[in-house]
Amino acid sequence: MIQVCLNGPRGAGDGAVVPLSPEALADSAAEAVAAGATDIHVHAKTPCGQDSLSPRVLAPTLAAIRARVPVPVGVTTGAWAEPDPAARVARVRSWTVLPDHASVNWHEEGAEDVAAALIERGVGVEAGIWSGTDGAARFAASPLGPRVLRVLAEVTDPSPETAEATAHALLSDLGPAFGRPVLLHGEDDGAWPVLRLAGRLGLATRIGLEDTLVLPDGQRALSNAQLVVTGLIQYRRSQRSL
Repeated sequence: MIQVCLNGPRGAGDGAVVPLSPEALADSAAEAVAAGATDIHVHAKTPCGQDSLSPRVLAPTLAAIRARVPVPVGVTTGAWAEPDPAARVARVRSWTVLPDHASVNWHEEGAEDVAAALIERGVGVEAGIWSGTDGAARFAASPLGPRVLRVLAEVTDPSPETAEATAHALLSDLGPAFGRPVLLHGEDDGAWPVLRLAGRLGLATRIGLEDTLVLPDGQRALSNAQLVVTGLIQYRRSQRSL
């Protein structure tokens, strides 16, 4: 599986190629799926470009994307979009249109309650375990671990020289991860070496303008679709190199 992460917390300052509006996100999602993406992760934005968990923001974004693509669509529940944990749970319970899945960053305060609220509503949970945090230890102790859809092993080390080693350490910390599927990805200059590692390990991965704005050769990416095409090539080459 290769998931496309359409925008993340990026905004207009990151360039016009980053989709922000529901219509732009739908266009980008359709192009990425045509390029080979099989799953979508999106951050719904207010008209001012801020991440939001409001049902009034989420619903039109999901509707626009689903009108264009047949693959699962997931959203963030990051604390930056709603800092108060209780308010974050209330947002999930107020959603009028449900995503197929939602990522929950396990190191954030209130993660268990947010995940439980999602599961109660029938939304799949992607357990976001960030390197450099206590997320793996918290997840190992969580009674919800066996019930999550998958684990997102998120390598926050942006260095192309050390990201792969950081990824190995994170996967070691995760251990069996309750037997759930693992999606491994990196960010910034570490995105491509981690994606290639995922290929060698046979793990699901993701790529998109949330994770990196550049191609492996350092050129600026023109679209999510271009990143997906390049990501699939890199992934398959890594598999063949074994």
